[in-house]
Amino acid sequence: MSEKKLIALLTNNDDDVYCFRKELIEAFIAEGYEVLISCPYGEKFELMKDIPYIYDDPDIDRRGTNPLKDAQLMAHYHRLFKKYRPAVVLTYTAKPGVYASFAAHALKIPVINNVTGFGSVLKEGKLKRGIIMRLFQAAYRQSDCIMFQNAVNMRMAKKMRMVHGKSRLIPGSGVALNRFPLLDYPEGGDGKNGEKVVFNYIGRILKDKGVDDYIACAKAIHAVYPQTEFNMLGFIEPTEAHYEKELEELEKEGVIRYHGSQKDVGPYIARAHAIIHPSVYGEGMSNVLLENAASGRPLITTDNPGCRETCKDKQSGFIYPKGNREALILAVQKFLELPNEKRREMGLKGRKRMEKLFSREIVIKAYLDEIKRLTK
Repeated sequence: MSEKKLIALLTNNDDDVYCFRKELIEAFIAEGYEVLISCPYGEKFELMKDIPYIYDDPDIDRRGTNPLKDAQLMAHYHRLFKKYRPAVVLTYTAKPGVYASFAAHALKIPVINNVTGFGSVLKEGKLKRGIIMRLFQAAYRQSDCIMFQNAVNMRMAKKMRMVHGKSRLIPGSGVALNRFPLLDYPEGGDGKNGEKVVFNYIGRILKDKGVDDYIACAKAIHAVYPQTEFNMLGFIEPTEAHYEKELEELEKEGVIRYHGSQKDVGPYIARAHAIIHPSVYGEGMSNVLLENAASGRPLITTDNPGCRETCKDKQSGFIYPKGNREALILAVQKFLELPNEKRREMGLKGRKRMEKLFSREIVIKAYLDEIKRLTK
């Protein structure tokens, strides 16, 4: 058995590991820790073959409510922790956050939870929402530290007495500035004549992410500004399969270009003049907005917690009231009225904001500080 202390990192999706935790994992290894990653297998793990870690492939039913399957997941985590005896357990996303925490608490292993947003839980019926929030409460209140990605979630959790240990506010997952460098800004016109103006939506095709508002905006803007291009990138959630046919029709009409899920969104960001993120979802901190701002792209987004923090209204983009389609259309019109040089300046201000307030290095330091405190 190695004498190195082992850090266990648990989440439910390979994107979460590679896109948002890779630099964190590398920092742990550089500091002399071993790392155990427990996450259902996905193709992004193929991009991490040069990183030495112990891998565990749990069976997680992300959206299921079967108590037997959840009990089996908790038993899996309990066996895993008994086998490897991690020095600290780090959890991300809902089910690992609850069931891995219960397992670690039972074995007296320190836990650091990361509240990546309460997501669609807040939109559930009263009974189901109450049960889920009580599970969070029971899991989190025994934890040694809880990392919150926005102040609204932190206040809510404290009001519900979920927090009994230490808590810290961090800038989401932070943005890897080297992976998302400042890009040259594209030439562009007014959306009516000459050069195109390109907008992206990047995210799951999900009602709560505001896709209906994005589509309505694309229809209204494209009718008046024919030299605009509205792209959509992301996989369609199984529960939202009706969007498949709708997007096909919109593509035929020339309103939307749907590109499906993409391994690399960089080329799409490079072509775009702005990102539109119309989310009303219970975000932690929107990584899509952080990555686009780091790339020098203005943000058009809602006043939703986890979105509004990323943008300085009228300086690095536009913020509008969530769910207000008319306000979204107006924000896009205002953006189209700007000279292209002004749009470029907005993007540069967004990049500077990311460097100052949202670098992934800030998040890495917070984790290393807490782990050192807990493993003295």
